[in-house]
This record gives sequence, C-alpha cells and structure tokens, in this order.
Amino acid sequence: MSSGRRSAGPDLMTFAHPSEQAFASLLDSYGIRWEYEPRMFVLERDSDGNTACGFTPDFYLPDFDMYVELTTLRQRLVNRKKQKLRLLAETHPDVRVKLLNRRDMEWIGRKYGLPVAA
Repeated sequence: MSSGRRSAGPDLMTFAHPSEQAFASLLDSYGIRWEYEPRMFVLERDSDGNTACGFTPDFYLPDFDMYVELTTLRQRLVNRKKQKLRLLAETHPDVRVKLLNRRDMEWIGRKYGLPVAA
C-alpha cells in the first residue's frame, strides 16, 4: 500500500525513529496509502535565495491529502517543531499537517497494541 522513498514494506525500510515504523505498520494494517518524507517545504530563504529553513513532514497520506508529523522528543524540541508548523501554515496555507506528539503516540500504541517507542 505504501509508496514514497522506498520499495519495501515498513519492516524493511529505514525510518528516522521507531515510532515512524510503528505508525507505518498501523497505516498498512488499515490499508491506508502513505508516503514517507516525500517533500521538503521551504519556509525561509536567505538573501541568495537558498533554503534557510525547511520542513519535511514524516508522512503524506494521499487519500486524505494530509501530512502527518510525529514527535516524541523533549518539550523544547517539540516547541521548535510547532514553530515550524506555524511558519508552514503562513507560507503554505493550503497544506494540511497533523502533529502527533508523544502522548498521541502512546495512546495509539495502547489502543492498537503497537510498540511505539517514546
């Protein structure tokens, strides 16, 4: 079901964090198509036009036209990610992104019996 930067299932793909693998497995179990880190959004450019700040969401769900970003990091880093999401909303208002934090991932893990690493 999945696509994006890979040709194998979630068990054979390298993810940045174990929670991403667990989330991909959940999506596959429900037949939800997904792409892993398919696009980087430019949020700021420097004076030469180069990307100064960008954001690459973890997943894209094409059937829902929505991106999903997982975060199980320390609160300071979560705040930085939220700041990037606010900037994304300003610079790309047509892009839908859902942020799932550590509590969301723990709830998903309990509900679906997944080993979601925190």
